[in-house]
Amino acid sequence: MKRVERVQPKSARKFAVHSPIDGAAFAEVADCRAEEARRASDRAASGFAAWKETTAYERSAILRRWLTLMQANEPEMARIMALEMGKPVTEGLGEMRYAESFVEWYAEEAKRVYGETVPSQFAHKRALVLKQPSGVVYAITPWNFPYATVTRKIAPALAAGCSVILKPAEQTPVSALYLGALWEEAGGPADVLQVLTALDPVPVSDVLIDDPRVRVLTFTGSTEVGMHLYARCAKTMKRLALELGGHAPFLVFADADLDAAVREVAVCKFRNAGQTCVCVNRIYVHQDIAAEFADRLARKAASLRVGDPMDPATEIGPLVNAQGLEKVQAHVSDAIGKGARAAIGGRALHGLYFEPTVLTGIKPDMLLMREETFGPVAPLISFSTDAEAVRLANATPYGLASYLWTRDLGRAMRVGEALEYGIVGVNDGVPSTAQAPFGGRKNSGIGREGGRWGMDEFLDVKHLSIALP
Repeated sequence: MKRVERVQPKSARKFAVHSPIDGAAFAEVADCRAEEARRASDRAASGFAAWKETTAYERSAILRRWLTLMQANEPEMARIMALEMGKPVTEGLGEMRYAESFVEWYAEEAKRVYGETVPSQFAHKRALVLKQPSGVVYAITPWNFPYATVTRKIAPALAAGCSVILKPAEQTPVSALYLGALWEEAGGPADVLQVLTALDPVPVSDVLIDDPRVRVLTFTGSTEVGMHLYARCAKTMKRLALELGGHAPFLVFADADLDAAVREVAVCKFRNAGQTCVCVNRIYVHQDIAAEFADRLARKAASLRVGDPMDPATEIGPLVNAQGLEKVQAHVSDAIGKGARAAIGGRALHGLYFEPTVLTGIKPDMLLMREETFGPVAPLISFSTDAEAVRLANATPYGLASYLWTRDLGRAMRVGEALEYGIVGVNDGVPSTAQAPFGGRKNSGIGREGGRWGMDEFLDVKHLSIALP
């Protein structure tokens, strides 16, 4: 943990980080408030003035060195993640490679910020379009992907020439501090990437949102908090990238390869114990295969190994905290109380663990049909026609991710185009990748992360009109 101690903000206050595995405190980090936020903003503004003058090739080289250090420290970083939020270490290594892919992509994308020449109607004028870094970026990241949501936001910002103040979730500050330490070891300027840890994010956020020098806010979290931040940023007209809540459907059509469909649904539902914003929350299965699908998914869920996330054989770790467990319990209890049946699971285990669960007999008025469960619970609902499946899938204010399984190319295209979501996985339960856009529609947010679209969130467009002598 010496790396982490070296980059901690100066603060007289500390807070303990407790592991969901056993509740024990395993680290202490700075508890930043308004004073630390003001200091960080001054440093970030100074860092931006110098960083924006570096060449794309210089920024790319530092990002590549950062990537190399991340790759060299994967086991330790996966261990920290397991301690902080309970993700099994094997799955954590997978997240590390996903996180690294954004650093790799934007190390190259830094050199591909192209301008344009626009034809003028005047013979003596030339119209140029430039893209320039927007300024200081305030990034707020969640606990469920403590490395990947960070690199997906800050790698493009740094590549674009912006400076970044990162406020990680209070559950996972050590992971973010570790990334910050590796950034400095890679030769990244300390003022260009700062990590502010805080038990209460409000005092820090108030300062940075009110500061006109902070030009971009990028946030991943709940829709309710995102809407609040959206309104708060109006006063300083910040650019916004908001990745908010989801309620992902998975449509399984009658022609599905059941083994493959069950595999993709299980991966999509049960990774990270169901604690992802893009994991499936509602599984719609054609009535002709509903019973067989339920049986196979229940057998798959029963085979998943629940246990200590530090054990490489574990597939399902604990939920992140007591509040998360209470929500899962409430959703399952509500569903069973209204007539649902647990084909497998349905019970809380010791500590913060919950059994992988498959529920049948689901009705529209159940809580888990209206809210994200954020736990290892798979509700199954049957449908009869393609039109009905699309209508049910779109009957939500959210629009982040959706999925479908069919062997019919025409159906895949028609349904994929009709689904009102920013991401559609066709026969693919894990469609996210660094070079493609990630983001939602409706109450699931605005803006995109990933690919060239993720870079555009941190670049201002300037028209340079030149009148020749």
